[in-house]
Amino acid sequence: MIDIHSHILPFADDGASGWEDALAMARDAHEDGIQTVIATPHHANGQYLNPADNIMDGVAKMNEKLCLEGIPLTVLPGQEIRVYANLLDDLERGVLLPLASSRYMLLEMPSSRVPSRMEELCHELIIQGYVPVIAHPERNAEIAAHPERLERLVGLGAVGQLTAQSLTGEFGGKLQKLSLELCRRNTIHVLASDAHNGDSRPFGLYRAYQMIDKQLGGEIAGYFRKNAQNIVSNIPIEQRIVESSGKKRHNFFGLFRKKD
Repeated sequence: MIDIHSHILPFADDGASGWEDALAMARDAHEDGIQTVIATPHHANGQYLNPADNIMDGVAKMNEKLCLEGIPLTVLPGQEIRVYANLLDDLERGVLLPLASSRYMLLEMPSSRVPSRMEELCHELIIQGYVPVIAHPERNAEIAAHPERLERLVGLGAVGQLTAQSLTGEFGGKLQKLSLELCRRNTIHVLASDAHNGDSRPFGLYRAYQMIDKQLGGEIAGYFRKNAQNIVSNIPIEQRIVESSGKKRHNFFGLFRKKD
């Protein structure tokens, strides 16, 4: 399995506190059946700043230590980028980091609302050739009340990323129900752990895929697995769109647009 959202990189945020914790998380990931993890420290969320160069250095050290410890896991660079005013300027300056050096960018919204300029931001990123990946939309209060607001972002070309623990019920039954509903609405495209530690915020991807297989079927579980691979491989993923008539149609991202 591939995990596109984790806080395994030490000394960066509220995830792994040091190398011992990071290596313990790596062992947990391997035991869960994960071969590749994208390290996505928080950036510009009001508490943590993790510019691209710092993350690249940290990921290189992490992979060296994994090799020395004999842990069969590959860590790739990324960021969980809070939506903020200067995001596009910082992207141009090279401060921001897409997932695994791809065109996919993991964006975090405030938990209480969808930012007023979110659609405009997603549109601008897509024009520049990027694909916004909306981190844990099920944990956003406005989307919980109005799922159609996530549908609008997906309609623009954004990707929805669901958290494993939301799906498996560790965050409560209401969030589990909403997570399944967002999957059924075809606004979710990929699962990820958002792991912070081995206790309260573990990986748990295997259980999440089991839940998807049980509740929605093996085709959807395979779809999510494939999309995680496509993100790492920097190739387009399939959008599954529900039209107003209720009929499903399949729509593929075209080739990424090149930046001007």
